[in-house]
Amino acid sequence: MTCDLLSLATPGVAALQAYHPGKPVEELERELGLTGIVKLASNENSLGPSPKVIEGLSSLPDLARYPDGNGFVLKLALSESLQVEPAQITLGNGSNDVLELAARAFVTDKHQVIFSEHAFAIYPTITQAIGAEAVVVPAKEWGHDLAAMQAAITDATRLVFIANPNNPTGTCLDAASMLQFLQALPEHVIVVMDEAYFEYAQADDYPDCIAWIRLYPNLIVSRTFSKAYGLAGLRVGYGISHPDVADLMNRVRQPFNVNSVALHAAAIAFQDSQHIAQSVDMNHAGMQQLIAGFDSMGIHFIPSRGNFISIDLQQPAIDIYEQLLRQAVIVRPIANYGMPNHLRVTVGLKQENEKFLSALATVLAA
Repeated sequence: MTCDLLSLATPGVAALQAYHPGKPVEELERELGLTGIVKLASNENSLGPSPKVIEGLSSLPDLARYPDGNGFVLKLALSESLQVEPAQITLGNGSNDVLELAARAFVTDKHQVIFSEHAFAIYPTITQAIGAEAVVVPAKEWGHDLAAMQAAITDATRLVFIANPNNPTGTCLDAASMLQFLQALPEHVIVVMDEAYFEYAQADDYPDCIAWIRLYPNLIVSRTFSKAYGLAGLRVGYGISHPDVADLMNRVRQPFNVNSVALHAAAIAFQDSQHIAQSVDMNHAGMQQLIAGFDSMGIHFIPSRGNFISIDLQQPAIDIYEQLLRQAVIVRPIANYGMPNHLRVTVGLKQENEKFLSALATVLAA
C-alpha cells in the first residue's frame, strides 16, 4: 500500500519545518570524538539548578501516580510571590507551551498574528500550524518597533507576540514604551509578553507587566524555569493573565502537561532567591567578560539584556560555527532568524567564556 501522508496533513503543518534545537554535547562527542566540550548554544544556566532542588529531588513524588493536574503547590508559591490569584495562572510544559495555549485559545485560520522580525522562532511556527496569517513587522535596531506593530493591527488581528528581552537579539523594551502600546491596543487583540529572560533583565526601566494585567485584561505574561532557574531539562513554565483568559487557556491545556518531578523542582527553585541572585551576578560578570573579548577582537555585537549575546561576524556565520565545533565549542547560528552573519552565544561560566573566546580568536586568525 502506498499513501501520500504529507497530503493528509493540515496545510499549515505540511508546510512547516521542524524546529532544530542547539546541538547537544553528546552528539558532538559522537561525531568528532571530542571531550571537554563547552555548550553555549541554548541560553541555559551554566550554574545549573539550585542546590536546594538537587537536595529536594532525593525525595521524589510518587512516580506511579499522575501529577497534580492543577499544580496546586507551584501555583500557591507563584501566587504568593507575584501577588496574583491562583486562578490567574496557567502552567505549561515550558513557556513555549504557554505561548501555544494562548494561540490555541484565541486564534483561528481567519485571524492574524503579529510579531517582530528577528523574534523567537516559535511565534511563526505556532501561527503557521494554526493556519493563521503571520504579520512580521520589520525590526528597529534589531528590536521591536512598537509603533510599526501598532500600525499593523487590523480588525483581523487577534494576537501579538512580544519578547522582552528578545531572543536572539537581546534587545529590551522600556516600561514607558510598553505602556503606551498597551494603552492604544484595541480590545479584540490579545498581547503575549514573553518574559523568558525576565530575571536577567531587571532594571529601573523594565516594565512590571504582571501589575498591569488588572488594567489590561487582554495581556498575558509568560515566564519560564528553563533559564535563570536552571531547569531547562524539566520543561516547566507559566503564564499570568486575567482569570477569564487563564480559564480559556486551561480549557485547551492538555491534562497533566507538567510532570510531577518538574512541579516539585520548580516549587523548590522558586523559593531560592539566593541562587537566582548568584545566577544574575554570574551572567553580569560573564557578559562583561565576553564584551571585553569582542572589543579586543574588533567584533560587533548587539547589546543584550538576556543571558546571551549575538555577534556580527560580517561574513556567513555558519562556517565559523562549524570551525568552533572542531574546537569543542557549541554556539548557535541564527540564519533562521534572518541573521546569517550572526552567532548567538550564551553567557557561561568564566572558564567556559574563556574557552569560547580563545577558540573564536583561533578560528578568526586561521
